Parts: sequence; C-alpha cells; structure tokens
Amino acid sequence: QVQLVESGGGSVQSGGSLRLSCAASGYAHSRAYMAWFRQAPGNEREAVAAITTGGTTTTCVDSVKGRFTISRDNANNMLYLQMDSLKPEDTAMYYCAAAPPLGGGWCLAYSYSHWGQGTQVTVSS
Repeated sequence: QVQLVESGGGSVQSGGSLRLSCAASGYAHSRAYMAWFRQAPGNEREAVAAITTGGTTTTCVDSVKGRFTISRDNANNMLYLQMDSLKPEDTAMYYCAAAPPLGGGWCLAYSYSHWGQGTQVTVSS
C-alpha cells in the first residue's frame, strides 16, 4: 500500500522559511517521479516543483523560482521542499505526489497517481 505523509508545515511571517518533508512507503521510491503541489482556498491545485528519479528538478510555477528548492533522499524514501523568503501568497495546503517515471507532464496533477494528505503552510504579512 502506497503511503505519502507530509510534515513540516506551520505558520511563519513573511520572509521566513520552512522545510516540508514527505515520507514515502509501500513502493519503490527511488523509481518514482515526485512533486510538490499546493492548493489555496478557492484556487485550483497547482504544481510547485517536480523531481525525477535521478534528481533532475523543474520549477513549475514562476513565483517560487529562486525561493523554493525540491530535493529527495532515495536511501531514506524522503522528499523535501525547502521554502525560503516566504510570502503571504504562498499560503496553501501543500501535497506531495508520486508517479511512475514520466516522459513529460511533470507539472500536471493527472500525471501523479499517489498523493499525501497535505500539510498547511500559512504565511502572515
């Protein structure tokens, strides 16, 4: 049974940092493409960043470029999202997601077959 469990969310002031973690189990994590998505109230879920099995990354939304960094630790079945210089508009529920190796569509929600329950990030001004 595939399980993804996010942690590390919380409330911070604008300009602060958080590091989100996602613990994966029940599948070959090292063979999965992984991504972070977020969803704010009233908005559609959007991809934040994605990472391949080999560690190649892509940022899916321009507003986080230079501030957010996705990484993975295959030995410990972990996915991370380092978020720096946080802004109020980053406030959302953040989800990790997993998929078999993709030929494309890294930033598309329908590409991912497994999802965590989410962790809330709230940034105050």
